Amino acid sequence: MGAPSMSIDVARIKKDFPILGRTVRGGRELVYLDSGATSQKPYQVLDAERSFYETSNASVHRGAHALAEEATIHYEDARELIAAFIGAAPSNIVFTKNATEALNLCAYAFSNATALARQGAPGRAIDPRFVLSPGDSIVISEMEHHANLVPWQELCAKTGASLRWFSVDDDGRLDLSNIDALIDETTKVVSVVHQSNILGTINPVREIMARAHAVGAVGIVDGCQSVPHMPVDIADIGADLFMWSGHKMLGPTGIGCLYGTTEILDAMPPFLTGGSMIEMVHLEASTFAPVPQKFEAGTPMVAQAVGLAAAVRYLTDLGMPNVAEHELALADYTIKALTSIPGVRIIGPGSAVDRGSAISFVVDGLHPHDVGQVLDNEGVAVRVGHHCAWPTCRRFGVPATTRISPYIYNDESDIDKAAAGIVAAQEFFGVAK
Repeated sequence: MGAPSMSIDVARIKKDFPILGRTVRGGRELVYLDSGATSQKPYQVLDAERSFYETSNASVHRGAHALAEEATIHYEDARELIAAFIGAAPSNIVFTKNATEALNLCAYAFSNATALARQGAPGRAIDPRFVLSPGDSIVISEMEHHANLVPWQELCAKTGASLRWFSVDDDGRLDLSNIDALIDETTKVVSVVHQSNILGTINPVREIMARAHAVGAVGIVDGCQSVPHMPVDIADIGADLFMWSGHKMLGPTGIGCLYGTTEILDAMPPFLTGGSMIEMVHLEASTFAPVPQKFEAGTPMVAQAVGLAAAVRYLTDLGMPNVAEHELALADYTIKALTSIPGVRIIGPGSAVDRGSAISFVVDGLHPHDVGQVLDNEGVAVRVGHHCAWPTCRRFGVPATTRISPYIYNDESDIDKAAAGIVAAQEFFGVAK
């Protein structure tokens, strides 16, 4: 199989990732193809986080001593760099534990505003856009990760709003033929994924956000699978709220980001309350700090923010257009490799057009867990299961899939090893064609 032209030096990049030098399962070289779940971390990120703890560890925004000042500078410098990565202002970036927490923050803002409105809370300005009632609707899609489904289910249960969704066609694309009927004057929230974690589909989020705004709805986009893999310009996307996780883009676990427009963040009630997010506290009532601090209660994830900033620098040095080009070539190569194996069927778009490099598939006669086990025995790490997208699996009539999700440290040879492992699984279980 001919190798496509790759736009980045994978051999050089691999040297930056210590974990990629280890062996597994009896001395086999590790082939890591599960970056859709979490990415590996380069020395630059590991060193940045350790250096913070060794030299500048202190609580931020508190204290007048040298370490506190240094820690605050590191923290806010990280916010500025991370914001610039998507073309945002620092004041529009809220640090969260992960994207799941960011999505829950958004859902709880609607829930809290609705509760306050129903109680007639005196002295509290409540934006009616965040107040839900029976007859209102929330729109998602059939390909959402559970993190962008369950919070909205819970919000509907609490407020009486109804949940609607875009369906997915046989090729794994959103059916937008009924967009005007689905997003109508009853719609208060539209929340969709930018790039599907299970199908790899890149959705036309700008078009969807424009329709949301046309009816006065708040538009939300889950960017977990897009920010690590392609250039993202938040102004071009047009979302009111947009979130992603650091651990999927070479950064540490325990940190995520929520972008919000100034208008929306100012209007949203906070999710968590307590120290650090307040302006003034009396026994009877409190007022809240300006954004983004309004949403960052308690001691924040300072070292993780420093580590994520190092990840942003690493990706910026590579060039996100180069990262996207590399992954497009890998997606095309992987699709051709899988479809050349009899009995293998891709779940999702069958071409590299408008899709990412995360590719799910099923093998006739084999459960995905069996495929994953054989691959693991060969040293190839892939994901198996429903990928926190049960409704999507049901849409395609499969209990689960095996997913290959490469990143900047993978090349064609890694895909070849995965393909050989799939054939080995077919032969071992006697289903080879």
